[in-house]
Amino acid sequence: MPKVRKKLVIGNWKLHGGLARNEALLLGIRGSDVMIGVDAVVCPPFPYLHQAAELLRGTSIMVGAQDLSAFREGAYTGEVAGEMLVDLGCRWVILGHSERRQLFGDTDAVVAAKVDAALKAGLVPVLCVGESRAHRESGSAEVVVAAQLEAIVSAVGVSAFSSVVVAYEPIWAIGTGLTATPGQAQAMHFFIRNLLERIGVDAQEVRILYGGSVNAGNAARLFDEKDIDGALVGGASLLVDGFLAICGAASAAVAIG
Repeated sequence: MPKVRKKLVIGNWKLHGGLARNEALLLGIRGSDVMIGVDAVVCPPFPYLHQAAELLRGTSIMVGAQDLSAFREGAYTGEVAGEMLVDLGCRWVILGHSERRQLFGDTDAVVAAKVDAALKAGLVPVLCVGESRAHRESGSAEVVVAAQLEAIVSAVGVSAFSSVVVAYEPIWAIGTGLTATPGQAQAMHFFIRNLLERIGVDAQEVRILYGGSVNAGNAARLFDEKDIDGALVGGASLLVDGFLAICGAASAAVAIG
């Protein structure tokens, strides 16, 4: 029988939040019963991690961070180490998001070092990979994604993927309102899983998420695809109804599957 992987929905709040706004959102999602059979994670900005951990204490919803430092400690002003995130109640961390790569210079080597740091701290890295619109139109999307994955293997080793979640996020579909069709997303997820298998990873154990303008209207169709194990959600995760609808679609997909 094919491996059944538990669906995972991660809300990436990006640079949004405020104490009152966060409280309303977190209290709105914490009492819901739509997450049966689904792992749910929220990733607020660093200053609000403690608040999120406290408000979600005793629930099944977990807390993650949006980034971390490759360094454990030292004279690195402005950096946040993995062990610090664990102290605040984090269990997950998003790494290699396209905005970090494009706007803040996180190269494949930097992302690999951060994955290594996350694993050593006991965090689950959510490794983001994806291509630009130019790469997609030129037919090199798979080459780009393969290079991003192989950088992790080269730096950290194949065994790292036993503890890594992969998030495929086509850059052209992030915050644009554009979404890869379920077929396009499934094709890349299938490619990623096959690539991991070829390099020695038990790819049937690896959860691969889709990220890129996921919302209540398209989540169910995406989750119906064989190799899509959940979603990395941006803007919709800032709305109680939006986040719950996506989690509900994941739960329904589990029930049907």
